[in-house]
Amino acid sequence: MKEEELLYALALQKTKGIGSINLKKLIEVCGNPKEVLKEKKETLKKINGIGNFKLKHLFEKTNLLAAEKELKMIVEHKIKPLYFLEDGYPKNLKNCIDGPILLFQEGDFDFENPRIITIVGTRKMTNYGRDFCERLLFDIKEYQPIIVSGFAYGVDICAHLEALKNNLQTVAVLAHGFGQVYPKTHKKYLSKVFENGGFMTEFWHDESPLPSNFLKRNRIVAGLSEATIVVESATKGGALVTADIANSYSRDVFAVPGRTTDYFSRGCNALIRDHKAALINSAEDLVSLLDWKKRALKKPSVQPQLFKKKR
Repeated sequence: MKEEELLYALALQKTKGIGSINLKKLIEVCGNPKEVLKEKKETLKKINGIGNFKLKHLFEKTNLLAAEKELKMIVEHKIKPLYFLEDGYPKNLKNCIDGPILLFQEGDFDFENPRIITIVGTRKMTNYGRDFCERLLFDIKEYQPIIVSGFAYGVDICAHLEALKNNLQTVAVLAHGFGQVYPKTHKKYLSKVFENGGFMTEFWHDESPLPSNFLKRNRIVAGLSEATIVVESATKGGALVTADIANSYSRDVFAVPGRTTDYFSRGCNALIRDHKAALINSAEDLVSLLDWKKRALKKPSVQPQLFKKKR
């Protein structure tokens, strides 16, 4: 994406009061982000679903000024921007109506790989969940899937580390910009993730991990993958939100069953009971339900990084 095009896309992304769905409508009608900002307000508000309220902040000069600063940051830190109408944007996410118009990538991963699964669950992971996660990733390594999660405590970080242990690519989707690390204790894992994967976010470099950002992050976690696996969850939590979003995208959802007395299996058991997830006991279940054929995938050629990125 050319820098001028990226600048105007950033300005649109910065605009308050307009979400991804409506930004895509504006771009579709006008042709590109720059033309959106050159168009008359009276013309834009006639677009279905767009009105004065959504256009209230569209033409504010502060959007472009902020975009200029962010563009400099992207260039300086060699961040890879992914625009929803261009090659390189994750194919699975292109099919999600509310996918962001821009994503930002650090690291190397191959979204041409058709086998991409999301693994999520409680931050208070038990030995039962850890044992399942370890066994699952060991048993599916021959299929070379990409493992997606949210870099949080518990199931998320376990999924990332077990993926790396089994030489699988992993993608950590963040609820903040690349200028921060959350949780801070996971800073020690950055270089590990960069060894065979990387990070993705829709948030600008200095964006903090606000509570609302985690819900936005979850739609990307769900949308990147062909299937979502909930390893452990209480009756409420971000993993169940991710499962609901995956269902809304018509993606496969799987849940690991547990004893009815186990607090962090109640959410999984409820997903299975309510027919919101298929029961999964093993890697064999996953391979069968996703109809993965037993053949080796050609591993992408990735130039090794001599110097890992620091934050």
